[in-house]
Amino acid sequence: MINYAVPVRVRADKMAVELNNVKMSMNPFCEIALEEAVRLKEKKVASEVVAVSIGPKEAQETLRTALANGADKAIHVPTDLRIDQELQPLSAAKILAKIAERTESDLVILGKQSIDSDAGQVGQMIAALLDWPQATYASEVTVSDDKKKVTVTREVDAGLSTVEVDIPAVVTCDLRLNEPRYAKLPNIMKARKKPIEEITVEDIGVDVTPRLTV
Repeated sequence: MINYAVPVRVRADKMAVELNNVKMSMNPFCEIALEEAVRLKEKKVASEVVAVSIGPKEAQETLRTALANGADKAIHVPTDLRIDQELQPLSAAKILAKIAERTESDLVILGKQSIDSDAGQVGQMIAALLDWPQATYASEVTVSDDKKKVTVTREVDAGLSTVEVDIPAVVTCDLRLNEPRYAKLPNIMKARKKPIEEITVEDIGVDVTPRLTV
């Protein structure tokens, strides 16, 4: 996504914003999700953190940021589709669900929404595609000692809601779940040398044709 600190310019045809030569960064809610995944690994709850990004070649820089912040592996799914309009929630969910199956993941953690389209749909769609339980808008995440259940506290209009679901599960993260760490220089240097696995859309057999037109 476009770095939130960068002013955007509307394209000449008024149909979108300019993406060429615009600085990109990780979605803030996904930064929180990554931090939570790394903390679970530090607590010996998780054994491995795999970061995934769908987008152009520049998305690899975001993945290197994830590696510098504690992810063990990175997977890049390249696409020429505009990530703010043409790569739509259902397509992203289908890709991430297939990768979750490939990596035999037990917990998919992601931001509750992107801050460009603000759709807030991908996590829920992943859960539906995998037929996994979901706990959304997490402000606190606790995994049971036997690693078979995850308890999520959610901030709702009336106060707090607590949800307990079986693992494997999908969790989407809200703003107050944690404070993402800053990457240390040695980790940044190491991340530059780490390999990034590339999996194409064709490899996983997902149709990413846009269903909606702006």
